Order: sequence, then structure tokens, then C-alpha cells
Amino acid sequence: MPQTAPPRSAADVRPPVTNIGVLGWIRANLFNGPLNSLLTLTVLYLLWQALPPFINWALVDSLWFSSSEECKAAGGACWSVITANIRFILFGFYPHDLQWRPLLGICILIALLLYSQNRRHWRPSLAWAWLIGLFSMGVLLMGGIFGLTAVESTNWGGLPLTLLLSVFGLTAAYPVGVVLALGRQSRMPVVKSFCVVYIELIRGVPLISLLFMSSVVFPLFLPEGVTVNKILRAQMAIILFTAAYIAEVVRGGLQGMDRGQYEAAKSLGLNYLQTMRLVILPQALKIVIPPSVSILISAFKDTSLVVIIALYDLLKTTQTALSDPKWMGFSAEAYLFVALIYFVCCWFMSNYSRRLEKELDTGR
Repeated sequence: MPQTAPPRSAADVRPPVTNIGVLGWIRANLFNGPLNSLLTLTVLYLLWQALPPFINWALVDSLWFSSSEECKAAGGACWSVITANIRFILFGFYPHDLQWRPLLGICILIALLLYSQNRRHWRPSLAWAWLIGLFSMGVLLMGGIFGLTAVESTNWGGLPLTLLLSVFGLTAAYPVGVVLALGRQSRMPVVKSFCVVYIELIRGVPLISLLFMSSVVFPLFLPEGVTVNKILRAQMAIILFTAAYIAEVVRGGLQGMDRGQYEAAKSLGLNYLQTMRLVILPQALKIVIPPSVSILISAFKDTSLVVIIALYDLLKTTQTALSDPKWMGFSAEAYLFVALIYFVCCWFMSNYSRRLEKELDTGR
């Protein structure tokens, strides 16, 4: 009888160690061809040349809690420009003894954002939580009630103002953009013409021009003695500008919908509002999540342009702190700190959008 081969163990049939695990990933992604290998080696060489000096400057030889004179004598980074001016950079001219209020408002906003990122929490109670939270933020910043000292909006600045302009602006701009996209596809000539003119007009000018108009031109049309808060005017300019770009992104999603979806909704007896709310918009908005988030991230970064109209957002307070003769020459450290804050916020938005897109990808 022919002899049968002895059974092989699991170790005998496993793939080579160079094809699995960390080594396998490196071989498949970094050294999977001559050109890719050359690029990998080039990048590693550049990192070898750049990282050690940067680490020595930023961490080894750096100073964190020192005077400006000690920083000038040292050869490393002077992070003391941040620690010495951290309260002004974050809160601007807000009264020093009341800065716990904007800090608490920021904590409330961050807690709401972290809680809302889980889709299982998307219930009607979450909407009430946002209303109560935003109302609490406004009360904390403004004061004047519940025994809180009133603070003029001209003293608002720093990180609370940046978050206020971005969160409120992006939250309000998205539904406005959806309405404009629906209006541009409307069969009513007046509505369609208005939406087309508005979108093309706003997209044809830079945000700085709208901010200047809200700050300089708009007050000229108000009756004598009537004024509108400068922060509110800047907020409206950001909302109107962002909504025009969101409208075009959403319109692309609406055009990508198959005609059969509309016919299926009609066969169920749904009217226009029901069709859009229950059938078309949920699918269209899911399709345009990546470009929508790109627009929102750009709008978030564009809020720094309010420095042009003398609003003390995070970037403006940093520039003001650097205008102190004691801390001149340490702008790199200050702007790296501001860039880190912007990066964390943008990374959070981008990471959440990827996760949301994966969760809503029912086609897989």
C-alpha cells in the first residue's frame, strides 16, 4: 500500500514571517518596488537629518517656565512664551478673575461634542441637551443674570471666540446650504433664480470682503442709533459664505440620486417634503460626507480671518502677546502652539467623518 505523508503541523503551513505582521506590512507598503523603496529610503534620510535637531530644540534644550532673558540666552525653544501668556492667549481681554466662566463654557461644548459623536445618543433628548448647553455657554460668557457679572462682548476673545464663530457658524450654515441646494433644483423660477444668484455671487467673492462689508458697510445702512454687535455681524458673514459652498456640495449629492428613488417615493404616496426628508436627503447627504467635511474644515480655519476686522480670536490674541517687547523673537513657539490647537480640532472633525461614513456605508 502507498505510504501517506505524515500530517503537517500548523507551523509548517504558516506563511513566511516576512509576509505577515509588521515585517509584512513594511514589505508590502514601503519596499514593494524599486521606486517605492527609493522613496522610503529618501524619506528616512530626511527624517534622520531633521528630527534630531528638532527634538533637541523643542524638548532637550527648551525652557518652559523661565523669563524672556533666560530664553534669549538659551539655544532651545522658549515655550515660556506660552506658559507666561496662556491666559491671555486663550481668553483675551476677558476679566482675569472671571475667566473660569469661558473655561467652563469650553468644557461644556467639548463634552457635548464628545457625547454627540456616538450615533446611539442621537435622540430628541440630545437636541435639548445642545439647547441647554449652548444657552449655558451664552449665559456664562455674557453674564448679567443669575448673579453673574455682565461682560461686554468686546472683551470676548481667544479660544472661546474661535469656537463660538466656528461651531455656531458651521451648525447654522449646513441646513441653510441644504435649503439653498433644494431651492436651486426647484421648478419655481423665482426660487431657483434667487438661489442661483445668491450661490454664484457669494462664491465669487472672498470671505474677507464679506467680513469687511459686515464690519464697515453694513452699519451704514442701519438707522441712526441702531447698532448690531460686531461678533454677530462676523458670525452672519461666516454662515452666509459657508452655506453657499455647502449648497453646491449637497447639489452634487442630489444630482447623483437615481430617478427611481423619486419614482419609488411617489409610488408610496409621499409628498415633496416627505420624499426629501425620508428618501432623498438621507442618501444624498451620506454620499457627500467627505466633500462636506472638507468645506467645514476649511470654514473652521477661515474663522481666523476675523483678525482683519479687529476681533480678538485665538490667532489675534497670540499676535498681541507676541507684540510685547519681552517676547519678541519667539513667534515660532507661539504659532506652533496655535497650529496644534487647529490641528487637533480639524483632526477630530476628519476622524469623526471617516467613522460616520463607515457606519453609514450600508452597501458593504
